[in-house]
Amino acid sequence: MELGLTGKNALVVASSQGLGKAIALKLAEEGANVMVTSRSGEKLKAVVEELKKVNPNGSYHWQEADITKAEDIQQLVKEAAEKFGTIDVLLNNAGGPPAGGFMDLSDEDWQKGFELNLLSYIRMIREVLPHMKSGGRILNMASISVKEPIQGLLLSNTFRLGIVGLTKTLAAEFAERDILINTIAPGVIGTDRIDYLDQVTADRQGITVEKVKENAEKQIPLGRYGKPEEFANYAVFLLSSVNSYVTGQVYVIDGGKAKGI
Repeated sequence: MELGLTGKNALVVASSQGLGKAIALKLAEEGANVMVTSRSGEKLKAVVEELKKVNPNGSYHWQEADITKAEDIQQLVKEAAEKFGTIDVLLNNAGGPPAGGFMDLSDEDWQKGFELNLLSYIRMIREVLPHMKSGGRILNMASISVKEPIQGLLLSNTFRLGIVGLTKTLAAEFAERDILINTIAPGVIGTDRIDYLDQVTADRQGITVEKVKENAEKQIPLGRYGKPEEFANYAVFLLSSVNSYVTGQVYVIDGGKAKGI
């Protein structure tokens, strides 16, 4: 299927590794120009080289940014707009907050979690919207925790739900401009983040990481962790012009794991 992404300009946040990188690569494969960003310039340079190999016909750029800082977000969007002229696609993404139960978390932990996993999305959308001249697509990355809270991930459980509320509200507000905004929620997809969470669980339960993974896979109807490229396929569809009538929704990509309706 032709997704209509050729020549579109995409800003992909937190894209030096994991799901953000997988989505950036898929966008490039589909013909989009891509700006990648994270706090690691060296990793970003390597991602740009991978993008060029995937599709040498695109325009690819990188920009270091700490998305908990408003000035970094402003500079990032300014750079993307100067490089591309317009921004057609935004993938909002951020690393997960620390694990921990209620009594483990300080006010500082809560503030950092808010700034990383909710306020950064708000700021990014605010900066990008003026550059979406002829409609646009925004996809906000959340977590399976928006459907089923995850034990020990209180910060994620709280702020990811805020993303859903933000998405639903803005989708209605900007529909008349043909800006479609959705949330995508990964289940257990094989990334560094999942490796970290598996290690936390192993340490807490006093078992091996391999046993943690085995137990987790038993809870997934498809019987395995997802692959980043599988997840990226769904994300890029929602970011494409083929998605012309879906906005304000939450899509859970989890191999059937979530039990909620």
